[in-house]
Amino acid sequence: MEMQTIPSQGTETGGEALLEVKPQEEAESAYDTLQSPSEDFYSDALISVPAKAAKGRQVGGSERLYRYGCFALTGVCFILLLTVILLSLKLGSQACPFEHCPKQISQNQHHCYQQCAKGWLPYGKSCYFLSTLRLSWADSQKNCSSGGGSLAVISSRGVQHFLTRTGNLTYWIGLRKNTTEWNWVNNTQLQQNYWSGSTIRSNCAYLSSEAPEEKNWETASCHALNYFICQLEL
Repeated sequence: MEMQTIPSQGTETGGEALLEVKPQEEAESAYDTLQSPSEDFYSDALISVPAKAAKGRQVGGSERLYRYGCFALTGVCFILLLTVILLSLKLGSQACPFEHCPKQISQNQHHCYQQCAKGWLPYGKSCYFLSTLRLSWADSQKNCSSGGGSLAVISSRGVQHFLTRTGNLTYWIGLRKNTTEWNWVNNTQLQQNYWSGSTIRSNCAYLSSEAPEEKNWETASCHALNYFICQLEL
């Protein structure tokens, strides 16, 4: 007769595992742990709420600062743009037809007067420019008139003295012979003259600053190349 083996506790019976029975003290300890969460859990929860709020305030403050910065930068750009526009309008109102012309306004005590630009020489109510290139009489007049001026009109002894003393070459002036009369470019007839005394053979006049101012006008062919003096009234 065969002996039957009785399964011991903790082994499988019928393919199923027997539940292990824990002592009563271990069960109560596990129950207490579930009922009483650790203090760290609550402390973490309490700390996380203010931290999130502080972070939210920090982000909000950064956004406000960013917006204020954008507004300030926009304002500065607008002011700069307005300044550029005003300066452009001001310079445009004082713009000159050509480079060397009177264009600068100055305030002297209670009088506002116009100054001559760089390269131009003031005398009386006009500015004079002594050229550094040589042209025919007609081209010289065209060069001067392109900016609103003309070849110099010597209307007084003072202007004659000033131009003679200033220059050191020979210069076309705005005097030309039409048929039998000498006329200035402003359509006025010649009154006072400073001819050198030599025979007048050509139709265009020039001033020789190397000669005495009382007699330093000469004539030459209007097609000859010569330096010239431009005049622009203020």
